[in-house]
Amino acid sequence: MILPEMNQLITSMNAGDYKGLIILFFALAAAISRPFSGQLADKVGRKLVIIFGSILSIFTLLLYPFASSIYLFLMLRFIHGFSVGASPTGATAMVIDELPIERRGSGMGIWGTFISVGIGVGQLIGSPIKGYLGTQGMFVLAAIFVGIALLFQLSVKETLSNKQRFTLALILPSKENLFEKGVFPAAVVMILTSVCSGIIFVLVPDICEYLAIKNKGWFFLFYVVSTIFIRFFAGRFSDVKGRVVALKWGVFCLASAMILLMFSINQFIFTLSSIVFGIATGIISPALYAWSADLSPVHRKGIGTGTLFIALEIGIMLGSFMTLITYSNTLFSANFSFASGLICAVISYLFLRRY
Repeated sequence: MILPEMNQLITSMNAGDYKGLIILFFALAAAISRPFSGQLADKVGRKLVIIFGSILSIFTLLLYPFASSIYLFLMLRFIHGFSVGASPTGATAMVIDELPIERRGSGMGIWGTFISVGIGVGQLIGSPIKGYLGTQGMFVLAAIFVGIALLFQLSVKETLSNKQRFTLALILPSKENLFEKGVFPAAVVMILTSVCSGIIFVLVPDICEYLAIKNKGWFFLFYVVSTIFIRFFAGRFSDVKGRVVALKWGVFCLASAMILLMFSINQFIFTLSSIVFGIATGIISPALYAWSADLSPVHRKGIGTGTLFIALEIGIMLGSFMTLITYSNTLFSANFSFASGLICAVISYLFLRRY
């Protein structure tokens, strides 16, 4: 909900050249926290990790309005990233615990649908809420939403059996618990495809301004509709045809979306690109999470999930970093950023051909 207005917010701080760091700092902290979250989720419990992430998110959201400089703002973005490194890791491991193997793709498709709805609806309503409530009201309302989620989380039943008592030693993961080596193929594809997401998260609000689209969540309105529609079929498709076959189709759609974004000279093409991007993520996401679950040992599902999320954050960081190099606050320069995403999508497709 807060992301569409981030670019304008730091522009008002005379720091428009730092737009890429909004995503980069956030994703960096999330990536750092994934190994810790994964180990805690496998040892202490999924629920504790989820609740910790939500509490930290509320804390940072309420502090954003007091960030009077770009340095304080970026520090809060970094702290906020730790919350996203915790809650989704624990929650995804909990969902995997509940899914039978033969329906894992379908189940992750449903799980991913709700994630996409949250992201899409949040981005859609962000600009109108800021218009009605102001910047401070937007952050407070976002914190209230997380608070409501926290109430639901408190009532969720823990799915981890044989929990250990929390100790400080468990915070620091051992070397073997930093990553799950078995999910390496899925992690590589996640990194390469997430580069495109990182680029889109940074540039879409500005593209809306260039095309005179008032609501900066416009792109994500059509994204969420198309991704919800395709997920009803994509998860089952990966269960029947295989993860790699599904991923190849998803990556093809992702490359097509990046091409459309390069030629988004009007609102129609821009909207079409969002629909194709929604289809791409709707196919790729459930197939990747199901593939990583297939590749993870039973007792290391949390670490395997954390590894995939680390790959997600690395890809988003790389995408946001590419915008720092290629984007100079003009519509023409945005094409170079989207072209770099296209290259990563092509490399991902070539990598999948090995499997």
